[in-house]
Amino acid sequence: MRAHLARVDAVLVQAVIAAALSFAHLHDIAMAAGQDGWKAWAYPVSVDLLLVAAWRRLRSGEAIAAGWCWFVIALAASLGANVATAGLLDLDDVPAWLRILVAGWPAVAFLGGTLLAHSTPTTAVTAAEHGKDIEEHDQAGDAELSREEAPSPTVDVGAPPEPPAMPVPAALVEHARKVAAEHHTRTGTSIDTPTLRARLGVPAPMAEAIAAHLTPTGS
Repeated sequence: MRAHLARVDAVLVQAVIAAALSFAHLHDIAMAAGQDGWKAWAYPVSVDLLLVAAWRRLRSGEAIAAGWCWFVIALAASLGANVATAGLLDLDDVPAWLRILVAGWPAVAFLGGTLLAHSTPTTAVTAAEHGKDIEEHDQAGDAELSREEAPSPTVDVGAPPEPPAMPVPAALVEHARKVAAEHHTRTGTSIDTPTLRARLGVPAPMAEAIAAHLTPTGS
């Protein structure tokens, strides 16, 4: 645990030293380029904020190219100030191109910070929508497959429904038996349904119902 804290403390110390030196160098360059007063202090803050925004975008894993682009720009501004103040540049006689760079830096930093902090990466949104469409398509396919695999109820259309049995009075059945016996005695054959209907004077459905009652005994 102590070794871990020691490593963390060392990193923090190094970060504080680097930030302080870079901050001071950027301040000196801004002062030499004609940005005095509070404006000279705003330049190093602008560079550091752009570095932080670019680093956060790189850590998020989204829009890596844009993150690296603005990270390199901010790092070049910081390193350029460090190198320039190391005796390679006469701060009393700053060239015109450096004055132009310093004057235009706020607009560049604002553009980079806005693009990094407030732009929505389209890759993640497109991937999420594509994944949602695939999931919905899979669910619809599973539902359709379930409907296809479900056994459909079989309907027997070949056998017609049996008509309900017509009630026949017992007295009429008994009379029909006498008629059938008399017909059998006279002709030697069983009475058929049309003859039975004619003898009894009943409708065809009634005659068929009576004949059904006579079948077991009629001969």
